[in-house]
Amino acid sequence: MTDAVAATDAVGGAAVPWFGQPTHRAWLDDHCKDLLAFGAQCAAPGGGAWWLDERGRPAPERGLHTWITARMVHVYSLGALLGLPGSGPVADAALAGLTGPLRDPEHGGWYPSLDAAGRPAAGKACYDHAFVVLAASTATAAGRPGAAQLLRDALAVYDTRFWDAQAQLPVDLWDTGFEQLDGYRGINAAMHSTEAMLAASDVLAHVLGDNDTAATCRARALGILDRVAAWAADNNWRVPEHFDDTWQVQLEHHADRRDDPFKPYGATVGHGLEWARLMLHGEAAALAAGDVASPTLLRGAELLFDRAVADGWDVDGNPGFVYTTDWSGTPVVRHRMHWVAAEATATAAALHQRTGRQTYADHYATWWDHVRLALIDDEHGSWHHQLDERNVPTDTVWPGKADLYHAVGATLVPRLPLAPALAVAVRHAKWL
Repeated sequence: MTDAVAATDAVGGAAVPWFGQPTHRAWLDDHCKDLLAFGAQCAAPGGGAWWLDERGRPAPERGLHTWITARMVHVYSLGALLGLPGSGPVADAALAGLTGPLRDPEHGGWYPSLDAAGRPAAGKACYDHAFVVLAASTATAAGRPGAAQLLRDALAVYDTRFWDAQAQLPVDLWDTGFEQLDGYRGINAAMHSTEAMLAASDVLAHVLGDNDTAATCRARALGILDRVAAWAADNNWRVPEHFDDTWQVQLEHHADRRDDPFKPYGATVGHGLEWARLMLHGEAAALAAGDVASPTLLRGAELLFDRAVADGWDVDGNPGFVYTTDWSGTPVVRHRMHWVAAEATATAAALHQRTGRQTYADHYATWWDHVRLALIDDEHGSWHHQLDERNVPTDTVWPGKADLYHAVGATLVPRLPLAPALAVAVRHAKWL
């Protein structure tokens, strides 16, 4: 029981969840502003957003990454929608990277990154392209110049290159010229595709008035969610991460690279939490559009959450979520990644909003206590991106503080409805 809950119980009243308290909502608002202030130096000359170091300074030696650039377009477009001065120019500068140097003028799509000398990395990844769709959606909702055309272009590339119509799932990795498709299929790209499709659907419908394309995007997201729920149900609600080109589960993939930042071995605790929240957003999006929502989405969200918490939270004598477990739930990588805690708070808030169950509010308060005491960096700003098993900052997987995507989302999800998606909800402003 948290102190907040104990205090209200002592006087005989029902506990008021933190996200229902004006003081906590004001704290979330202030923290969101602090995060956006921390990252304000991210804009790269010529367009794009730099990887940030632990003090929020650009780290151009790490190159210019499409996923970081897209995430920063997303968060600073949200800042512009929130009316935070300075956010719009940062969003526009990052956006110029997606319409300029990070875009492949010969073969189409977006390079994964440019090195410090401006040379593009090989390949074309669904993960990156999903974030371009998300960035363009949010920037369109914020009215940023060129964003609506970028959204159309990004959806066209995604549709022709990454959407497998037969499988009704996204493929993962092409070579640079879109000639050779890799045999790997991954749930991480599918997860961010789901988020991007839900975001694009709402922006297309509510901002651009394109209900047909909106319905296609929404249907794709809901189809992915149903498949993931089925896979997780067959695996004791631990989400399989890796697949072959026929979508057969590969549970031992990367057994020799257990702390890979994007494709680690085993079950990723944070992805269980993130998928749980996306199932709630998907259900809400379906209902808002007048569609029939799958009954598996709410139950799947609850079971994914319960499994992730049982496997990942406070399992080794110290607060925090371990990064990964094996398929029996035994921790594999015990370090704590900041994004997992961010997703935990957001998912707990979403589940409470959907069900009203006090246990989710209690988890939410406990995890924000952990974030405040262990992850938020009072000296330099933002969140430590990685802690060891003793909650001491380290950087073996995530050096510096690359971007703000997860932390900013954690300040907004508890204050907004499950649908529409963040950008449209913030644009409407009535909930904040």
